Amino acid sequence: MSSAPTNQVEIEDLRRIVAATIDEDADRLADDTDFVDDLGVDSLMALEVLAVLEKKYGVRFAEREMREVRTVRDAHRVVSAKLTGS
Repeated sequence: MSSAPTNQVEIEDLRRIVAATIDEDADRLADDTDFVDDLGVDSLMALEVLAVLEKKYGVRFAEREMREVRTVRDAHRVVSAKLTGS
């Protein structure tokens, strides 16, 4: 079994990670489900999601990016950009 290169992030992997972190069913997380507005995630849990993603992918979120990541799609965009250097 081969694994994806480390600079590729699968959105489904992100969805599962976020769902597990916020104790939510992954099927309930659409790409554009807002963690705060739609799921009621508080600021501490949102920081926990980012910390888990930082550890999993070996990236660091700038303060501005932390405010931008509110959906699985946002997380995918930011993490992918960091891993590809774009």
